[in-house]
Amino acid sequence: MKKKSLFLLGLLLLSALTGCAAGGESSGVLDKSEGTVYYLNFKPEVAQVYERIADAYHEETGVTLRVVTAASGTYEQTLKSEMAKSDAPTLFQINGPLGYLSWKDYCADLSQTELYGHLKDKSLAVTSGGKVYGIPYVVEGYGILYNKAILQKYFAAEGAKVSSVEQIQNFETLKQVVEDMTAKKEQLGIDGVFACTSLKPGEDWRWQTHLANLPISFEWRDNQTDLTSDETKEIAFSYQENFKNIFDLYLNNSTVDRKLLGTKQVMDSMAEFALGRCAMVQNGNWAWNDIKGIEGNTIQPEDLGFLPIYMGVDGEETQGLCIGTENFFCINAKASQEDQKLAADFINWLFTSQTGKRFVTEELGFIAPFDTFSTDETPDDPLAKEVSKWMNREGVENIPWNFTLFPSQTFKDQFGAALLQYAQGNLPWEEVAAQVVNDWRTESAAR
Repeated sequence: MKKKSLFLLGLLLLSALTGCAAGGESSGVLDKSEGTVYYLNFKPEVAQVYERIADAYHEETGVTLRVVTAASGTYEQTLKSEMAKSDAPTLFQINGPLGYLSWKDYCADLSQTELYGHLKDKSLAVTSGGKVYGIPYVVEGYGILYNKAILQKYFAAEGAKVSSVEQIQNFETLKQVVEDMTAKKEQLGIDGVFACTSLKPGEDWRWQTHLANLPISFEWRDNQTDLTSDETKEIAFSYQENFKNIFDLYLNNSTVDRKLLGTKQVMDSMAEFALGRCAMVQNGNWAWNDIKGIEGNTIQPEDLGFLPIYMGVDGEETQGLCIGTENFFCINAKASQEDQKLAADFINWLFTSQTGKRFVTEELGFIAPFDTFSTDETPDDPLAKEVSKWMNREGVENIPWNFTLFPSQTFKDQFGAALLQYAQGNLPWEEVAAQVVNDWRTESAAR
């Protein structure tokens, strides 16, 4: 009986070893084994989802996923505290290149991980010296939202400048269309082409952060700026005229006179868009909850579309949306090689396995930037689906979220205040542009 038991044990061991050889990371099948991944989670709103993910992951792999969630607004403080412990997180996150500068001693090179290989747009990753230290795991996108029903009405109008939205591929065409729509606004049943430009202090982030991201990104692209270096501490604002192009287009073709914008909030503009009082508004995929929540909302989910923010830059015919994130996975370089591999295996499972992908789209609600997701595997949100379509377009170069490197909130607030003064006619554009350069240098020095 004892010999028979030993024989059966030998067969089981042989079977286990054979399974290891046949599976492995490259096949997407993970071996059942002991071990623990300690993940310090940034998002309190999905803490309970990660509890269910942990159960599913243990069931499929035998590996324990321990998730600790930092309270809202305390992630950096919590990370510092946890990293000082002997049982430190093996998986954590940074918010971009600035976060990397704070935690570079703890960030392992992820360039050889399978998940990085699945990243569709490698430019989204946090890199330094040819190595990868942060992999984005959820992306969002913003651009010019438009109401397809109103645009179709315009395309059918006599003398329309274009016959389809696909013909709008640069600022010159956008400007012609917008100004012609303004001339026909009574015929189209709108108060203005663009929703009001919200310039009330604290409500101006769409301009002093999101819109400003484009000229700064173009400048850094041209200069091949190392975003993890001190090269970002000064800017020339060399694309300031392009910023002015699109900002003026918003101001001059809006539902509200430009002198009255100091009291306007983001929700004012979203209400105008949701109620069909305008045809376009600059915002991102997160705006869907605002749009659908407006009482009397007239826009249908299928009528929502995105255009890139064109501002007259050479080659913008291949420009996409502004797509990026402030959420990057990092693996603790001070953890053992075994624990680092366990962390890499977990994030690969989450974004490549059928179980993991269901959690990502159905419960976490993430737009994932990996080639393991089809355009159908997105959150059930019309704007998320539009962003996903842009991410998958061939020959399109999306604009990264480099506003995570803006020097301070003070810089952004001062920029917003200057934009309001300009809109009201109280500050020449040349002084706005000069202030941006000076404030950037001052705030960067104080960082």
